[in-house]
This record gives sequence, C-alpha cells and structure tokens, in this order.
Amino acid sequence: MTYKKNITIVGAVNRPISLDVFIPENAQKCSIVLYAHGFCGFKDWGDFDLIAKEFVSAGFAFVKFNFSHNGTSPNSPEDFVDLEAFGNNNYTKQLEDLKIITDWITDPQNLFLKDTDQENLFLLGHSMGGGMSILHSANDIRIKKLVTWAAISACKTPWGSWDADRLEFWRKTGVQYYTNGRTKQDLPLYFQLYKDYLNNEDAYNIPKRIATLTIPVLICQGTKDTAVTLDNALLLHKSLPSSTLYTLETDHVFGRSHPCLTNELTLATAAVVAETIRFFCN
Repeated sequence: MTYKKNITIVGAVNRPISLDVFIPENAQKCSIVLYAHGFCGFKDWGDFDLIAKEFVSAGFAFVKFNFSHNGTSPNSPEDFVDLEAFGNNNYTKQLEDLKIITDWITDPQNLFLKDTDQENLFLLGHSMGGGMSILHSANDIRIKKLVTWAAISACKTPWGSWDADRLEFWRKTGVQYYTNGRTKQDLPLYFQLYKDYLNNEDAYNIPKRIATLTIPVLICQGTKDTAVTLDNALLLHKSLPSSTLYTLETDHVFGRSHPCLTNELTLATAAVVAETIRFFCN
C-alpha cells in the first residue's frame, strides 16, 4: 500500500480541504472509495486510517477528507481551531466541497490516482456526511455506488430538535452554540446555516432526493444509535425500496472512539466495513 496524507486542495469559498489518499501496491484500474465525515467529525476521527487500510486490502483506493468549513485546518487536521469557519459551515458549502473533490478525483491529470479507475467512483458517508452523500449522488452521475453509515434524513443538524423560542433567539442574536461532547468546546453556529436550509429546502430534501437514485445504495444503521435513530434509516429505505438496508446492534459510531488507542477495529466497525466492501465488490 502507498499513501499520502494531508494533501491540500482549494474548497468552498477558497478555503482549504485536507485529504488523504490510500492506494494498493501495483494498483491497476482499481475502483475508488470516497469517504465523507459527519458533524463535528474529521477524516482522522478514531480509527479511519485502519478502516482505509481494510478497503485497500480489498483492492480499492480510498480517499478521505476534511470538509473545508469543519473547523480544522491543514496544520491541525484533528482539532477545531478555526471556529469562524465552523460557524459559517452550511450544506451548500459541503456539497460544493464534494463536487470539488469529485472533480479532483476524476481529473485525468491527477498523479496521485493515475493508476486507478477514475470513472468508477463509490461514495461512503457517515451521519451528516451520509446525508450530504445522498444529495451529492443525486446531483452527480460520476458516483456509481453509494453507502451510508447512520445517515441523517433531514438537513437539520444540530438544530432539528430546537424549540421555536430557541430558533427565534438564534435569529435575533445571529449565533447559537453547540457544545462538543468530546472536546467540551462551545462551537458557534451562525444563523446563516438555518437560512441556507430555508433557501434550499426542496433541493435538500434527503428522502425526496434519494428516491431519484438509480445507482446501487446500501443503508447501514446501528439499532442502538441515539444520535441518528433507526427511524432515519427506515425512512431512507422506504423512500428508495431498491436500496439494501443493513442493521446491527451498535451505536452511532459503531463502537469507535477518538483518539483510537488500538490497532484493531471494533466488532461493529469490522462488520459494517465488511458489509460495505461486499456491497462495493458486487
């Protein structure tokens, strides 16, 4: 296996995207898997280098990246050091990032991926990244297969459960804060996030958009997930009956944690990775 970490390209609003590329030795036209992380996530969260190696061992190239406005920086790809970028993140920018990365992967001049099948691109997204992956797949015919892990079914992260008073306070003040349970940071969310959703409510209707897909789709979901509950996966599967639904008894992150202190995947992660690889291989 060969790999290159923290490659930098220009993303939405000219902000940097950091990405990693993993390729099998002597790769000859292998398919490419692109991974999109979730809210308060990043490309190196937990054991994702180990996960990348599992895909490489199965014959795939693997690309993972940090969304341009996820709050990290090229110099600190695992820390939320740019809170202004985090506060200005929205679904439009994330979809622009996905298009930019798809363009980068499929560019015939891309020397990092010159020995891969750049026309055979599969997309894998977790949580909010899963919802964004659905929307991107509905807009981009270059995505040939899609897998979601604990995907959201509405573009309302993390404000979907807020009551009317809090939403009104958000509108008046222009900012609300989300406390990251791991780092204990109070991360800003500017009201532009809500306006971005309202301005694109139909285009960002995830169940409606997944229903338009004609590519193979696998929906993976933990039955003990309290962050994105099972009903989200059931709604997505109902919206696209041709999709495959795979459930397992686990939490939102499939038993993983950050930082990862082991060189072995959890049982749940190993199971969902194996199921994803089987799906991509068929």
